[in-house]
Amino acid sequence: MSQHQNNLDLLNDLIAKARQKGADAADAVLVQGTSLSLSQRLGQPENLERAEGQDLGLRVFIGKRQAIVSSADFKADALDELAQRCVDMARVVPEDPFCGLADTDQLATEFPDVDGYDPYEPDEQTLISWATEAEDAARAVEGVTNSEGAEASWSRNDVAIAASNGLAHAYRSSGCSVSASVLAGTGTQMERDYDYTSAVYAEDLEDFALVGQRAGEKAVKRLNPRRVTSQQVPVVYSTRVSQSLLGHLNGAINGNSIARGTSFLKDKMGQTIFNPDISIVDDPHRKRGLRSKPIDGEGLANKKREIVKDGVLQSWILDLRSARQLGLESTAHAARGVGSPPSPSVTNFYMEAGKHSLEELIGDIKQGFYVTELIGMGVNGVTGDYSRGAAGFWIENGEIAFPVSELTIAGNLKDMFLNLTPADDLEFRYGTNAPSLRIEGLTVAGSSA
Repeated sequence: MSQHQNNLDLLNDLIAKARQKGADAADAVLVQGTSLSLSQRLGQPENLERAEGQDLGLRVFIGKRQAIVSSADFKADALDELAQRCVDMARVVPEDPFCGLADTDQLATEFPDVDGYDPYEPDEQTLISWATEAEDAARAVEGVTNSEGAEASWSRNDVAIAASNGLAHAYRSSGCSVSASVLAGTGTQMERDYDYTSAVYAEDLEDFALVGQRAGEKAVKRLNPRRVTSQQVPVVYSTRVSQSLLGHLNGAINGNSIARGTSFLKDKMGQTIFNPDISIVDDPHRKRGLRSKPIDGEGLANKKREIVKDGVLQSWILDLRSARQLGLESTAHAARGVGSPPSPSVTNFYMEAGKHSLEELIGDIKQGFYVTELIGMGVNGVTGDYSRGAAGFWIENGEIAFPVSELTIAGNLKDMFLNLTPADDLEFRYGTNAPSLRIEGLTVAGSSA
């Protein structure tokens, strides 16, 4: 019998225990994980860890009351106690009129292969060689004076989910990454930067020496930053930071925020929120995607969706609970952990590439700001007001001129979205991805004179 079937049998037995003890319905999720990670500095390993663990969570319903209990102890008597404790809790918590499992006819009947698991498992020496290659290349860049180190990691997770409505599915995922971070300059004139690569399959990782080289070159380019006076200028977000704007969009269209009325986009469904050239997609079935999964956390069939099409907002991000609260259908965006109920969450979320190169976006800017680092989280989700610390490079006459730091970008996300132009350099390096983005008329606050 396979490990997946063993895990599903364990969950179904636990659900049966809960129902015998008085639960009207129940679901359970189990996660078994193995990870290996290495950190080193100046060519010497500093930390090497291997972790193996397993956790499960049980959620039970009694009427419109629900409770959740999690445990890492899978022994029969411990699971019996867990089921009893969960049922006892559900009897005394307040009612939630919107909680509950999916109806049987809502459950997925097909489970797409997202190619989310690489059977290759690197050993310790392999991780050391990955990190060494990245760090050596970074330190070899002229102007790099010290290293904050390099890291390499690998992980595998087995996930099983079952429920009393008939849901039973298990799948496996994997991931690996390599990063390097170095310093350039001396004394009080030092700057740091980093680069990294991550993928589901080890064979899809970028060349480690190239990762290190980019980290070193980025650190050197940041040396001797200047200050600029406060002004309104076009701001160009590099691909390293552009996805943060999609993160703010995600928060604003999350079903929980919409149901609470705490989003600056709460009344914008079906309206234009970006310029007509913008389309934004969520794709849970992207092959080898960092956040791909065959079904959502409540067992519903998920699919690729255009969240924004031709600038128009098409969909909220909904799980069953938020959908019921809004009188809508779930968009199958439920994510689930062992210790909390499902909640809405995007998967492989990205803005489609634009028609112009980064050079073309910058080319007609007389004075502007090219952002490579954002600091702090000064974003008001209710009003859309936006203010974040930033560093990067100043643009003069269509070209990158010199590094700048200690600046603040300010605006409102509603206006920023409408005045946004994407470049054609979309890469899938993160769970959320966007090309370089130009936004008109933001306030850049620097020195007063």
